[in-house]
Amino acid sequence: MKEKIKTFLERKNIVISAKRYFIDAMGAMAQGLFASLLIGTIISTIGEQTGWQVLVDIGGFAKTVSGPAMAVAIGYALQAPPLVLFSLLAVGWSANSLGGAGGPLAVFVIALIACELGKIVSKETKVDIILTPLITVSSGALLSMWLAPGIGAAASYVGNLIMWATELQPLLMGILVSVIVGIALTLPISSAAICAALGLTGLAGGAAVAGCCAQMIGFAFMSYKENKVGGLLSQGIGTSMLQIGNIVKNPKIWIPPILTSAITGPLATCVFGLEMNGAPVASGMGTCGLVGQIGIYTGWVSDVAAGTKDAITAFDWIGLILICFVLPAVLTSLFGFILRKIGWIREGDLKLS
Repeated sequence: MKEKIKTFLERKNIVISAKRYFIDAMGAMAQGLFASLLIGTIISTIGEQTGWQVLVDIGGFAKTVSGPAMAVAIGYALQAPPLVLFSLLAVGWSANSLGGAGGPLAVFVIALIACELGKIVSKETKVDIILTPLITVSSGALLSMWLAPGIGAAASYVGNLIMWATELQPLLMGILVSVIVGIALTLPISSAAICAALGLTGLAGGAAVAGCCAQMIGFAFMSYKENKVGGLLSQGIGTSMLQIGNIVKNPKIWIPPILTSAITGPLATCVFGLEMNGAPVASGMGTCGLVGQIGIYTGWVSDVAAGTKDAITAFDWIGLILICFVLPAVLTSLFGFILRKIGWIREGDLKLS
């Protein structure tokens, strides 16, 4: 019986593993968020700043489909057949709508289940064109009605708890959030999806941005000797995940950016009051396409428009530039230099293949 189930799951391309669900699917979900909510927020902000209503409208259209975009991205990562993939549009919409502030986490959980159920029945009958969408949409919608509000509330509660703790203890939480989210960004999991699922904004979001920038800009400058301009750009505005193979070979190369994030995180929360009041997904993007910085800027704009912030000041810009670019480059390079001197980092340890 066990062998029959195993064979059936293999035939259906259902792989129950942490990699498939928490690396592939979560990473894809972050891309779905980027292609909808995040890019929509950026376009809308440009429209608001330039007075071009057409851009505001375009951005609004993109933001409204964030749920379907996430669900389809998850289905793509799970290698769903076309009918299952297209049916996930409705699943994503229902889960995100009913999940409230914690909608992204609800979409993640429910789209995973609905997708796998759809794959189970896909192409098993002569009425596949009816049965597969019926099972996928119905299971996803019912799960959304039963589970999404609770999942969303739980995610929102955890996110609010983290943000409350950061407001209460900005030094300690600035360190913890910055280090943890920064590490998540370099690991083959999605820091952006985590921040989106928890709705991480405010000071906690600012600390998350600091941690991500410490990893990306830090690795980019620390490894400049080995990787030159190509490595600087691919890591600095791409991803520090490129170093994960080298980290496995020599974990000590991770020490400099982690130490840097432990410094820039509390500086962001305690000194500069750097807040992410844009889309939560931007909190986990760092300098990838400058999304983290654009998110902070859109938050400033929204706060000014809402009357909760008087104006965007020079101090705001100085804090953003120092936390996101200057300090990660200088501190990580300094720590890297020390570790090279004592032999913990050797020639070629940071070389990208």
